[in-house]
Amino acid sequence: MCPRMHPSVVSGGAVVSKVVLVGQAPGDKEPKLGRPFAWTAGKTLFRWFNEAAGISEAQFRASIYMAAVCRCFPGKNPAGGDRVPSPEEVLNCRAWLDRELAILAPELVIPVGKLAIEQFIPLQKLDQIIGKTFTITRDGHCFELIPLPHPSGASPWHRMEPGKTLLKAALERIAKHEAFCGNA
Repeated sequence: MCPRMHPSVVSGGAVVSKVVLVGQAPGDKEPKLGRPFAWTAGKTLFRWFNEAAGISEAQFRASIYMAAVCRCFPGKNPAGGDRVPSPEEVLNCRAWLDRELAILAPELVIPVGKLAIEQFIPLQKLDQIIGKTFTITRDGHCFELIPLPHPSGASPWHRMEPGKTLLKAALERIAKHEAFCGNA
């Protein structure tokens, strides 16, 4: 369905959880390693959760369902970095995420990065949405959404103000969320 995407599909595995983390798409290392957030961005992401909630990467992977907007590596951008999936590619994969949300009926969804965030709420500047909790109804199911910036080394947003403070606020909200506490 998506000729520009590179197989194979990357999945976080079958984890029954009331918390779903949604990333953008796998990077080039994730298909080889067979798990999402397996490289640099993942190291940063799991460090954030360890510092905010005392949860290790292994504990996180075992207790939080990890999904993505697109399931295959989109390839490299000729200008550098990973290519952002096209709207058509996002639409082609949408049924997977919709079905996962319907099956799990999460109480908390954590979208990571702009592409993941805009699958749930209209995209605004990160400083207007990071650090806040949104109540979302999707396909008749209500849950809370706490967005995070992408932990990519290419983005300095989370390493400077107001990003540092807003990221800390978002992680504190997640760590205190009843669904997260019950799963992690």
